[in-house]
Amino acid sequence: MKVTIEAEALTKKFDDFVAVDHISFAVQDGEIFGFLGPNGAGKSTTIKMLITILNPTSGQARICGYDVLHQRDDVRRHIGIVFQDPSIDRFLTGKENLDFHGMIYHMDKKTRESRISEVLNLLDLKNKENMPIKDCSGGIQRRFEVARGFMTHPRVLFLDEPTIGLDIQARRTLWEYIKKLNKDNGTTIILTTHYIEEADHLCDRVGIIDHGKIIAIDSPQRLKESVGIDLILMEIANGSNGDFIASLKRLEWVKNIEQHRNLLELSVEGGDRRVPELLGLASRHGVSVTSIDSHKPSLEDTFLHYTGKTIRQSEEEQKR
Repeated sequence: MKVTIEAEALTKKFDDFVAVDHISFAVQDGEIFGFLGPNGAGKSTTIKMLITILNPTSGQARICGYDVLHQRDDVRRHIGIVFQDPSIDRFLTGKENLDFHGMIYHMDKKTRESRISEVLNLLDLKNKENMPIKDCSGGIQRRFEVARGFMTHPRVLFLDEPTIGLDIQARRTLWEYIKKLNKDNGTTIILTTHYIEEADHLCDRVGIIDHGKIIAIDSPQRLKESVGIDLILMEIANGSNGDFIASLKRLEWVKNIEQHRNLLELSVEGGDRRVPELLGLASRHGVSVTSIDSHKPSLEDTFLHYTGKTIRQSEEEQKR
């Protein structure tokens, strides 16, 4: 499979703050690749370096074989971008926005009309193109932004938090159009998100990113499988207990134990039916269990497994 994007030790510092810390990854042609992490993890900064808005402090990256630092114009000819913050003119109609974008890229009138018709059909925007953007719903506005990003037939489409601010129905609708762009046109898509469900539903592979570092990269299914077959989360009121942990490790159906403060993450065989035995064992060791939950691993569990925190906890830390 051909590599469309590759980064090697890509780093970005702002004075003494390291926003992106020596990350390396590759994206295959036609893949939907996602960066999953909390706000402030370094996702948008990574995208801005790849699309040539920010210069890397060190390291290198190539898009379609072109260096993002030394061959900017070549990179820009091969990419489309949908920014996290709305950047479409709210007082123009959808069609006027698309037409203006085509003119910026020096498309002649005939080509612009052809491309506009194509993207309107592709994103199901026919009969909405003559409405001022300000009169469209948030979901329709976002689809016009994606349509604009696709006007140039980019080999790579960057979507920075594409569904932020949308309700769940509009979010799911946009997911289907993103998958359609990828399937029908073979477009390589790179997206950033802090929505677990979005990464799980859309991405062929996910890079978990936190504090500027890539912690793990794999398909959503393999990332979940790396945590275990069944997962039991136990919250302990009175902190860690060495004897209790040692007893857990002697149980042959407990395959792995991770401790995150007062939370025990157990990868087990047997799932729900192990809960009574665990509660009994805790009681015999004088350990107070305030909550216990058994389920199949999710990407949220994967994030907790690799970082020691949930995405929400990571975002709260960033705000402090």
